[in-house]
Amino acid sequence: MVTKMVGWVSSMCKSVVYVWFLVSLSFVYNGGEGIPTTLEGPFKPVTVPLNKTLSTITADLPDFPSNAVDFQPQQISVSLSADYDSIWISWITGEFQIGDNIIPLDPESVQSIVQFRVFSSRSTYQAEGYSLIYNQLYPFDGIQNYTSGIIHHVRLTDLEPDTLYEYECGDPFKSLMSKSHYFRTMPVSSPSDYPNRIAVVGDLGLTHNTTTTVSHLLSNHPDLVVLVGGLSNADLYLTNGTVSNHSSRSLLQNPIQETYQPRWDYWGRFMQPLVSSVPTMVVGGDHEIEQQAENLTFAAYSSRFAFPSEESGSMSSLYYSFNAGGIHFVVLGAYTPFEKSSDQYEWLERDLGDVDREVTPWLVAAWHTPWYSTYSAHYREAECMRVEMEDLLYQYGVDIVFNGQVNAYERSNRVYNYSLDPYGPVYITIGTGGNQEGLEITHADEPGNCPDPTTTPENYIGGFCAFNFTSGPASGKFCWDQQPDYSAFRESSFGHGILEVLSLSLSLLHLCWTYNYFQKLNVNLTRMIPKLSLLVV
Repeated sequence: MVTKMVGWVSSMCKSVVYVWFLVSLSFVYNGGEGIPTTLEGPFKPVTVPLNKTLSTITADLPDFPSNAVDFQPQQISVSLSADYDSIWISWITGEFQIGDNIIPLDPESVQSIVQFRVFSSRSTYQAEGYSLIYNQLYPFDGIQNYTSGIIHHVRLTDLEPDTLYEYECGDPFKSLMSKSHYFRTMPVSSPSDYPNRIAVVGDLGLTHNTTTTVSHLLSNHPDLVVLVGGLSNADLYLTNGTVSNHSSRSLLQNPIQETYQPRWDYWGRFMQPLVSSVPTMVVGGDHEIEQQAENLTFAAYSSRFAFPSEESGSMSSLYYSFNAGGIHFVVLGAYTPFEKSSDQYEWLERDLGDVDREVTPWLVAAWHTPWYSTYSAHYREAECMRVEMEDLLYQYGVDIVFNGQVNAYERSNRVYNYSLDPYGPVYITIGTGGNQEGLEITHADEPGNCPDPTTTPENYIGGFCAFNFTSGPASGKFCWDQQPDYSAFRESSFGHGILEVLSLSLSLLHLCWTYNYFQKLNVNLTRMIPKLSLLVV
């Protein structure tokens, strides 16, 4: 029996958290009554009928050519370090090459410098970082290789909390500096300080639906963005740029799935208006694996983004942690070893053990593949990860879990080991960013939609752990015959989420969720004392 860690409850917080989930229907109100809390739950499962006017397929955006001249910075982005007083600035100079005879650029040919200042201040500071290139290579005839532009990462330190900064990046000695961009640091870590808004979304890709999602996200002016995997989806294309159907080339010709790496560059250019000003944290998903020669994986993901791995005691870009005001975020890797003997598990145990819930009372985890999804696609795909890690997250009182992978929305009741539990986390699947794969619309509990158990393990993760249930309403079966009681709400629609934390004179900590694109669907959860109170809409 897992023992709950509740010693931190003495520092009860006084905040309310609102999360707006954007999809695209009319306003939906909760019967005109106030938003319920999880003290009133668990809630009866709800499935929103598929909106027949909503297209479940997506159309790709065309290529985004570079408008940078020579080695002018492009694809500029900002990401957090482990705490408020440092920030990473990343960008690319020079152009990628793709073909048979590629010649990598020299990272030493241009410097990695950021000049920055508090907004409207006359005092300018300068920080220098490092640069690199990466290659995506295939040892097969007829498949094009790729080498990136020069990728730069610079860490700014000794920053003030909750402060607007102005910066330029590039090489000032060659007059190759960007125009001015701006970012705001996170507030100091305390139970009364939070970012104003945190955007959460997964499986963006680069489609016309992506543009709608990002446009609405920008209009909400978030202070932080968390992308729970499924970023450029470059792995859905062959190296000649055409869409792959995974059978376009015989596996005898090419046992490694091709990827079209320029799609990363197009995605970086498209995303720059958002990520150059709003700190953005990314999660590695299956689309980011991108296996290549010598079994190298995650090359683009690990090279293009900066991670607070070293700052948070991790030596991997696939799992790390950071603080955003009174929230401690833990990012986990579903596609790297997670067994109890693994480096990731040992790191997670240390990280959770070091969290001071009197300083960061909220504990949020994120990884790509969901544990509690009732859609047929990816059903119980990450069961081995759940078996290994769920007890640890439960023991340390994780409040909320964000996942992607399934291209639909689902929110759970508080759950642990498939049973309703007032101390379990709330699981939010938000793989609704708009990627090329379209929406998932079938549920495993519907007649004829329960997957064959032998097809459920994820190919890259391996292992088989998803056996028939041994207790509860689904005992002896692989799927439920109706929407499971741990599934509070599910809907097939594109969108994203905005999380808000507001300091109020309340005795409990609340989290409020809503789901919509212009409308609000209020369904909330409240946390039971002594776990603070959680309000999810």
